[in-house]
Amino acid sequence: MKVDKKYRLSFTKKASEIVKKMSLEEKVALMSGTVNVQSMLDDFSNPNADRHYNCYPYEAGGNKKYDIPSLKFCDGPRGVVTEKSTCFPVTMARGASFNTKLETEVGKAIGREIRAYDANFFGGVCINLPYNPGWGRSQEVYGEDDFHLGKMGSALVEGVQNENVIACIKHFAFNSMENSRFDVSVEADKRTEREVYLNHFKMCIDSGAASVMSAYNKYQGEYCGENKYLLTDVLRDEWDFDGFVVSDFAWGIRSTVPAVNAGLDIEMPNTNHYGEKLVKAVLNGEVDEELINKSATRIIRTLLAFKEAEDPQEYPRKVIGCVEHIELAKKVAEESITLIKNDGNLLPFSKDESKSIAVLGELGNTENIGDHGSSRVFPAYVVTPLAGITKEMPNASVTYNSGKNIDEAIKVAQNSDRVILVAGYRDFDEGEYVEPNEELGVAKENAIGGDRKDSLGLHDDEIELIKAVAKVNKNVVVVLIGGNMIRISEWSDLVPSILLAYYPGMEGGTAISEIIFGDVNPSGKLPFVVVKEDNQLPKVKWISNQQTYDYYHGYAKLEKENIIPDYYYGFGLSYTDFAISERAVTIVNDTLTASCKISNIGDREGKEVVQLYLGVESGATVDRPIKKLQGFEKVSLARGESKTIDITCPLESLKYYSDEGWKFEEGVTYAAYIGTSSNPKDLEKLIFTI
Repeated sequence: MKVDKKYRLSFTKKASEIVKKMSLEEKVALMSGTVNVQSMLDDFSNPNADRHYNCYPYEAGGNKKYDIPSLKFCDGPRGVVTEKSTCFPVTMARGASFNTKLETEVGKAIGREIRAYDANFFGGVCINLPYNPGWGRSQEVYGEDDFHLGKMGSALVEGVQNENVIACIKHFAFNSMENSRFDVSVEADKRTEREVYLNHFKMCIDSGAASVMSAYNKYQGEYCGENKYLLTDVLRDEWDFDGFVVSDFAWGIRSTVPAVNAGLDIEMPNTNHYGEKLVKAVLNGEVDEELINKSATRIIRTLLAFKEAEDPQEYPRKVIGCVEHIELAKKVAEESITLIKNDGNLLPFSKDESKSIAVLGELGNTENIGDHGSSRVFPAYVVTPLAGITKEMPNASVTYNSGKNIDEAIKVAQNSDRVILVAGYRDFDEGEYVEPNEELGVAKENAIGGDRKDSLGLHDDEIELIKAVAKVNKNVVVVLIGGNMIRISEWSDLVPSILLAYYPGMEGGTAISEIIFGDVNPSGKLPFVVVKEDNQLPKVKWISNQQTYDYYHGYAKLEKENIIPDYYYGFGLSYTDFAISERAVTIVNDTLTASCKISNIGDREGKEVVQLYLGVESGATVDRPIKKLQGFEKVSLARGESKTIDITCPLESLKYYSDEGWKFEEGVTYAAYIGTSSNPKDLEKLIFTI
């Protein structure tokens, strides 16, 4: 039984009848979390494997008298935060897979583990768009492109809800600054709002997401948790959203009446502004009880629908961190890791010729699975790059050196056949920001993460290490760890091979070694553009009360400004070669179909991502991007194999947002670009009209 919108709405009558029987206090109780915030903050600030943030499902609402289940919240998105769960690669890594089918499988695995914890709600479908890759929490999202965000997010929603777990998309909306997230007001014009920052949320709503979480920040001067325009006018009135809205935790709403009047259904994870204060507001006439009835109906309807749906399987505790889920985590890492440079086909390293291997850099022997904020997962183990390489090459001499003493590192590199240098970021470099606060019990040493405010490149000592090692050994691969773009222009010309591993999850070290030594053919693609200089990106004042988001960012901004990046959006190398031919575009009714033949012309099996971009060729009077991603398909091909691929796209995607709403521009000639990255050299352009 698929818990889609139609099925959920079939519970409207039953939910309404229950609401009619309930007292005001009972209805308001459905809208309130039950967690002690101070206890939650203590767990957040002083985590360990047995006691940490969300180590048990956080409950809200419910009513035993009417057989209404409580909402049981588990956070994400790289796995279930509760207890010790499977840790998948971070969302940005999974975005690099460009594999929606695989992401649906991740969602199913997450859903199964949530059910095994006796919970029913996943608060981890994070789809905010990074205006600038310095956003510390951008590792929790799929990339810089809104269409890609929407497709991958929809795939995760489908997987999670397949196991009858409510999928919550977040944070609605404009949440892509970390250090100022509680204070900043984001400003944007209507075209930017609709075409860039809200469209992917609508895609996930249209795909059936049953819950939405509001954001901490303000939009146009109003807190998002108290923003009627977002929560009612857009989400419900325009998009016809049938589910319920929860607040971001503790500080997601700031007062009672504005929040409930805006359409915020459930205060999470505690009761501060709702509860008795909300009952009083209704009795005083500040809030119409009909609003409470509507919220209660939405909550009951959704919870009952997921409770009553037929389960596809049983959910014993043994599914948590099971072998199948761990294998899936490894597979995702294998499909995510992105090879962006491989001069002379240095990789894969020959196992026979790799008698002595140097693993350099502190991150080479660090359990590094992402930031230590609300998305932190506590798996049973983590495979480091060093551990993975040592296991992969049992007959080789593997020497580790942290690189703190460059002279020692140089000696190790000189005496090794191959060098694997691991560099990048960890939790204190980027992530969810928690500031020191004596009142809340957050000590200075426990303050974490935040935005990358100073530089988007590597640390100076890592750059120095790369330059020194590159002088003494030519068989060097640099493995980059991080949650978004890392600028590499200072040193990339000095090394022959570069892999981007993101934060690759609990089996990351295994996947890295498999790719380096050729057991697995890399197939990841960059979900962001890599610039040469930080100033080529949109400017953000990271500590600010106000920030304007402009229409252009990422690859679209660079292309509009004729700036050539270091590496293009959608780019990624393979150990085999592919050829695309027979490109064509057809339009039937309201659907555009781009087709092509893709062939593996190399000497081994591999996967390629066929990408479709659409743009305006001529006749436009409205400013438009040169091209924009509107479709992609990951294809697996054996050596010598060919396949014909069709990518469909609704013609609606060619509209722009105007004062009159979405509309086509008259007299326009369009262009479709079919290929393997956003680089014009990797695309063929086809002209069409509608």
